[in-house]
Amino acid sequence: MRKLTVIMPDVSECVMVECAYNTDRACHARAITVGDGAHAACDTFFASEDHAADRVRVAGVGACKVTTCRHNTDFECTSASIRVGRHEQHADCLTFSAR
Repeated sequence: MRKLTVIMPDVSECVMVECAYNTDRACHARAITVGDGAHAACDTFFASEDHAADRVRVAGVGACKVTTCRHNTDFECTSASIRVGRHEQHADCLTFSAR
């Protein structure tokens, strides 16, 4: 296994408590992907009764496919941090800001 050190924007808050990676209103995935190319949905979200056991790790934004966001440069998020919250029935990046 290869270990890389990269700087990613933190997921500073996630209110999607039903997500498997959410514990104590925080995301504990290694990295999330935002967007399907047009919409700023959290593509890493999935509902589960089981939740991540690692409460120390803070998720980062590994990739962003929403090229219309002003924080997106070459499919990478340049915001200092993001917030994830509910939009209709799914999880969205609430930091999204159109160019």
